[in-house]
Amino acid sequence: MRSTPRGRAHRRVATGTALVTVAAMAAIGLQTGPASAAPAKPSQGDPGQLPAKVSAQEYKALVGKAKAQEDTTASELKFSDKVELQAKSVIKNQDGTTHTRYQRTYEGLPVIGGDLIVHRAPSGKIEGVTQGLTAELKVDTAPRTLASTKPATPKAKGSVAPRKVVWMQGSKPVLAWETVVGGTQKDGTPNRLHVITDAATGKTITQWQGVQTGTGNSQYSGTVQLGTSQSGGQYVLRDTGRGNHDTTNLNRATSGRGTLFSNSTDTWGNGSPSNSQTAAVDAAYGAGETWDFYKTVFGRAGIRGDGVGAYSRVHYSSNYVNAFWDDSCFCMTYGDGSGNNAPLTELDVAGHEMSHGVTSNTAGLIYQGESGGLNEATSDIMATAMEFWANNSSDVGDYLIGEKLNIFGNGQPLRYMDKPSKDGNSLDNWSTNAGNVDVHYSSGIANHFFYLLSEGSGAKTINGVSYNSPTADGKPVTGIGREKAAAIWFKALTEQMRSNTDYADARRATLAAASALYGATSPEYTATANAWAGVKVGSRASDPGDPGDPGDPGGSTTWAADASYKVGDVVTYDGVQYRCLQAHTAAPGWTPPNVPALWEKI
Repeated sequence: MRSTPRGRAHRRVATGTALVTVAAMAAIGLQTGPASAAPAKPSQGDPGQLPAKVSAQEYKALVGKAKAQEDTTASELKFSDKVELQAKSVIKNQDGTTHTRYQRTYEGLPVIGGDLIVHRAPSGKIEGVTQGLTAELKVDTAPRTLASTKPATPKAKGSVAPRKVVWMQGSKPVLAWETVVGGTQKDGTPNRLHVITDAATGKTITQWQGVQTGTGNSQYSGTVQLGTSQSGGQYVLRDTGRGNHDTTNLNRATSGRGTLFSNSTDTWGNGSPSNSQTAAVDAAYGAGETWDFYKTVFGRAGIRGDGVGAYSRVHYSSNYVNAFWDDSCFCMTYGDGSGNNAPLTELDVAGHEMSHGVTSNTAGLIYQGESGGLNEATSDIMATAMEFWANNSSDVGDYLIGEKLNIFGNGQPLRYMDKPSKDGNSLDNWSTNAGNVDVHYSSGIANHFFYLLSEGSGAKTINGVSYNSPTADGKPVTGIGREKAAAIWFKALTEQMRSNTDYADARRATLAAASALYGATSPEYTATANAWAGVKVGSRASDPGDPGDPGDPGGSTTWAADASYKVGDVVTYDGVQYRCLQAHTAAPGWTPPNVPALWEKI
């Protein structure tokens, strides 16, 4: 087992158990042979396109600069005076390129689904914009029916009164009410149900949960290293080396921060759930490994990238068989399972829940429809990548999700990454119904994509487990390895995906990431397109007429300002053909020869 980095305050040995949660944990890919703890670095391509390792102080400065430029950026993008931008986060690449994510308001109203990403060169010049709305935003914010359609404030504890918003339904803005319903769900999970109501008709448009959850049971994690500190003559589970992450005891309560764990010695737990510290050990260990994974592999210091740690609460409620991430408390919460003997604090669980936080602070994928499936899949993918990276010998990497849970009583795993439908619920491939099923099951599409991209199709044995992954079109897919697949997904998530990204958008985002990292004519780009085709999202890179085909310059159009282009589009400018490398809406002056980051000459 890989020891966690040294040099942190009071790192001592602790013994603990670990539990698995997550309704759909996706494998990110694994090399044939033992799993490696090496950071995910591409063996070829442009390292300048990888995320830079940014300190908390640098990140604060980047966001501060973006906030100071909000009005200037809105003017550069030729937005009307009714539109304002609010900088949310910044990703900086090793070559100095920045990708700033903005929330948009219209006449002071939040525009849900109107978020955008502005891509700037190291010089500060805008090189592209990723957004869903390409036409000017216009909506009547004071219709006559507004007062009569306003929903009543829910009575449940924790509810939030309706607020007026603009809802982006596809490319059409709709004036709406957003209400947050509090209380508790049937299984004991806190309720944060967001309900969007059409302000013109009073009808519900959509709804989604603000609390992301999973399902699971227990397994052991063994002896691990923890980050602790001293306070008042006691040792406490506060990891000062990872943003002051606290691990607290709810002691069966369902609200509040809980009590910080303390001990007279720096040895914690006994490996049994009978000791209340054992669950805390697993939660703290999982949080530490997840922090180290994101920082080492992607240069990200904490969930928000600002160096501030979240906190973990254990012993939530009684007989609660779940775990969840909640943005409202910026925390992970773990139940103790059936009979209070199986805390859901396994390593994958921490990685999954904390990755929900990363998604919330980057793409902000709304937890319903296809974007919700992508939200779940992202947590599965990043959690599994972290698990392989942690290299804990007690949990050998595989593509069988929840294989130690025996949740069905027949020894079968909870999820299969090579063929998700083997669990009886998850989707192998995309269909027009994908947005209408539970997000834990629609995530199977992206999970299957990642297995294909990492390992390829067909029968094989990895770490002693047999797999046989099919493709929707019956054609083979050649994998590129877990590390490259992880790099592509993370870059797509943080630089291209938005709150209402669907599977078609995810394909475009990952193709843009593959193109930037490895080139538009690379095997990695081709494999990305083919893996998506293998789950029925888009066509193959080798198919004639495929918009993502790096070898097919046919079907070009004349470049035009204010037009929207997606990855792989081919245009003609001054008699020369160019292929689009990054989805964007062209502003005047953004001609292909002037912005090589967006276009490559064919």
